[in-house]
Amino acid sequence: MNQPPNPSAYPQAPQPGCWWHPNRPTGLSCARCGRPACPDCLREAAVGFQCTDCVHAGTQQQRQQHRSYQDSGMGARTIAGARPSNSVVVTTTLLAVNVLIFLITVLQAKSLFDNGNSQLSQLGELWTYPTLGGGEWWRIFTNGFLHYGPIHIAANMFSLWMMGRALEQVFGRTRYIALYFISMLGASTSVLLFDAPNRPSAGASGALFGLMGCYAVIVLKLKLNPSGLLITLAINAYITFSIPNISILAHVGGLVTGALVAVAFLYAPDRNRVRWQTAGAVILVVAFIGLLVYRGAQIPSLDCQLSLVRGTESYVCG
Repeated sequence: MNQPPNPSAYPQAPQPGCWWHPNRPTGLSCARCGRPACPDCLREAAVGFQCTDCVHAGTQQQRQQHRSYQDSGMGARTIAGARPSNSVVVTTTLLAVNVLIFLITVLQAKSLFDNGNSQLSQLGELWTYPTLGGGEWWRIFTNGFLHYGPIHIAANMFSLWMMGRALEQVFGRTRYIALYFISMLGASTSVLLFDAPNRPSAGASGALFGLMGCYAVIVLKLKLNPSGLLITLAINAYITFSIPNISILAHVGGLVTGALVAVAFLYAPDRNRVRWQTAGAVILVVAFIGLLVYRGAQIPSLDCQLSLVRGTESYVCG
């Protein structure tokens, strides 16, 4: 009967020394580079054990890939595709510009409550005859920085500060600026299309209602608590019906426009998101410009200027 061979009768090959500690024989090796390594030089990895050099190299490679991933436009993003940021520089700038212009109108009119009679207000208010008939297209945007009295400016700036900070962080600076001014354009378009052609209006409410429309879309998309939105709507509804020369049409136009911009930004496909968002914003702007051109064709050419009427300087078109 054959007996199994005696292992001790055969000489065994010596074990290789650790790559980093040659005086330590080892039968282990790195799963990545294959070099022999003692237990002190091995680290547990996703697959097997790797030497310290390979672990360090893998960490560096992961960091480089993550950095390239973010630089290429991917990585951590908000629901609108913006990079997370705590910056509110755009909101702060808009608020400062509005307050500065309000103070200028107060100084020109020499009245805190009747600043609507200032020259700057009359040159920047939104109404159909000078805007479309007189070719003063700048009124589409300048009216959004004019306010009638301290209550008007205080309420609007409070709303801007409360909503703008959060939306700027969600959308980022570029998208937030686009949201604000496209909403202002939509509000002005609504006024020029449907309001009385000889009634001026002004205020940041059109753009702010655009922010509210955007906020409403976010609340619906993320199923958030709508209490903050309802409080802001209540404040602006009070302002709408308590202060003269504030157009309800501007509020409605801004609200609808802001919601449409939010849909274009928040529901854009992940692939080529920026292109889809840009296309949606451009389509809205082109549509509003087309409506304004159509409305302008219905208004005769007018000569508009500041004139003295019964001893008071007023803006007259004729």
